[in-house]
Amino acid sequence: MSQQRIAAIRKRLEQENLDGLVVTELNQVRYLCGYTGSNGLLVITPQRAIFLTDFRYADQCHQEVKGARPMVMPKGDLIGCLAQYPQYNRKNITLGFTQGTLSVSGLERLKKVVPAAILVPADSVLEELGWVKDAGEIACITKAVQIAETALGRVLCLVKAGVREREVAAELEYQMAMLGSERPAFPTIIASGYRSAMPHGDASSKKIRKGDFVTFDFGATVGGYVSDITRTVVVGKASARQKKIYRLVLKAQLAGLHKVKAGVPAKAVDEACRRIITKAGYGKEFGHGTGHGIGFPRDPIHTGPHVSSMSTDVLKLHQVITVEPGIYISGWGGVRIEDDVVVTRTGGKVLNKSPKNLLEL
Repeated sequence: MSQQRIAAIRKRLEQENLDGLVVTELNQVRYLCGYTGSNGLLVITPQRAIFLTDFRYADQCHQEVKGARPMVMPKGDLIGCLAQYPQYNRKNITLGFTQGTLSVSGLERLKKVVPAAILVPADSVLEELGWVKDAGEIACITKAVQIAETALGRVLCLVKAGVREREVAAELEYQMAMLGSERPAFPTIIASGYRSAMPHGDASSKKIRKGDFVTFDFGATVGGYVSDITRTVVVGKASARQKKIYRLVLKAQLAGLHKVKAGVPAKAVDEACRRIITKAGYGKEFGHGTGHGIGFPRDPIHTGPHVSSMSTDVLKLHQVITVEPGIYISGWGGVRIEDDVVVTRTGGKVLNKSPKNLLEL
């Protein structure tokens, strides 16, 4: 698989008239050659691919790296180690780098190490890398969904008045780890009461209170691939207003799911959700995009395609996206419902099995 992925990059290099590409972002490195360590650099040219790391990862790189020649360098400054390879410092050689992931200091270092080379921003070479998934990748995401949902089922009994959000988050992450998750997909969001109106309200020391909405936004990781799930519950009996807002978000989410299909513009999924929420008078309370791709590379959570009103992406077969509309009323609370969905020729295959009726705990 790594050889196929690197071969695809070589085709892109030819299309972009590049003599090579320097890959520094570790998720992209892992996607292309399989390396899972915390220090590594991959250089791809039409003739060869080399992977650089330091002594700490000597055994690991020889075990993991596929499709590239692993090289263990005497020090951790891997960009500086490129000076040992004169083929990358020939006059007029054109080397691509990813402007979106290479730091300013890293770029300055690269300019000093290969002063004869012409350095060109080449984000487009990796732009849609990993957006379309193969069967193995979808299997990893499916397993990550199953782990997350099983863990959620185990912790719902803890969600009661007097328990702190961080306590629930810690138990949720522990249960995911016990079920086989490599790590949380991202910092777990447990937001209760007025904090549920914060779309990215990381778990805090706030105590959950009776009558609170509690929003869970979390995910597991399997083989480097993640799930990203959101469910909102109520502690105790839901009020009429809570039921109204929840039903509205669920109606919007189901409309978005119904729109998912290969060949459909991603913004049409956003429009299907947003139309319902806006018509009900809560358009201003739905201030984020409806979803995003998940998996590899770069950011395993927020990759492409982008499901928003501004998106120009078109959904493709075997992409995996989230559909997650929400309503957030400042000072009162909010609701978000999110599923992970595989794009098929006939529609969207929802990977989630957790119920979406409003749970009153």
